Amino acid sequence: MSMNLPPRPRPCLRCWFTVLLIAAAVVASFVYLGIDYSALGSAESLRLMGKFIAEFFPPDVSSDFLVKVGNGALQTLAVSALGTVLAALAGAVLALPASGRAGGLPRHAARFILNFLRSVPELVWAALMVLAAGIGPFAGALALSLHTTGVLGRLFAEALENAPREPEHALTLAGAGPVTAFSYASLPIVLPQWVAYTLYRWEMNIRMAAVLGFVGGGGLGQLLYFHLSIFQQQQAMTVLIAMFVLVTFVDFASARLRKGLGPAYA
Repeated sequence: MSMNLPPRPRPCLRCWFTVLLIAAAVVASFVYLGIDYSALGSAESLRLMGKFIAEFFPPDVSSDFLVKVGNGALQTLAVSALGTVLAALAGAVLALPASGRAGGLPRHAARFILNFLRSVPELVWAALMVLAAGIGPFAGALALSLHTTGVLGRLFAEALENAPREPEHALTLAGAGPVTAFSYASLPIVLPQWVAYTLYRWEMNIRMAAVLGFVGGGGLGQLLYFHLSIFQQQQAMTVLIAMFVLVTFVDFASARLRKGLGPAYA
């Protein structure tokens, strides 16, 4: 008795071509960079790296310095939170026209602004804001908000585009105004996803807020840059530990908040 076996699937030539192309690009990158692996793993390099790492221990745990680090951690947390909140508000405003709700021309204009904001790195925004607002945490918060507005605005707009429009149309046909229809139909659908995106970007901004201190953005990054520049590695190690604790705390808190959103992961 013969059995009709299903035909064997044809090989995906496009998949194989893509994999080979990526592999060739990776190999070409290594060849082009000319990385000297022998120097990286030499005994002298390992000795110098070990000596440099040993200079970071033990960390400075004096009470005066811990107070200074604590203030820097609070400043970093405030910079990241303020920058994220400002970006979420601006991103929500720009997401409405970027999703195509106001026509083609406003859509292209809003998407151009969002693309421009997120194409400029945070460090470049921070350098510009330091010139405009002076050295300090306010410049760091503005830099974070500008870049994050571009990111969140694009994500918010895509969430609006994917949301069903039928509930909003039903309210409009029943006599509700456009603002009322949006507030009671589309906004409740996308709001959990918007909050989840905002919390996730806050996790990223807490790390970037520490980095922005290197260009005068205040907080732990500015402390780290100062003590590394004068070769005070033990104090720098304390700042690094504070960064790790702060990032771990924010990651945990944000993950717990996002876990309760449920539909935002859909």
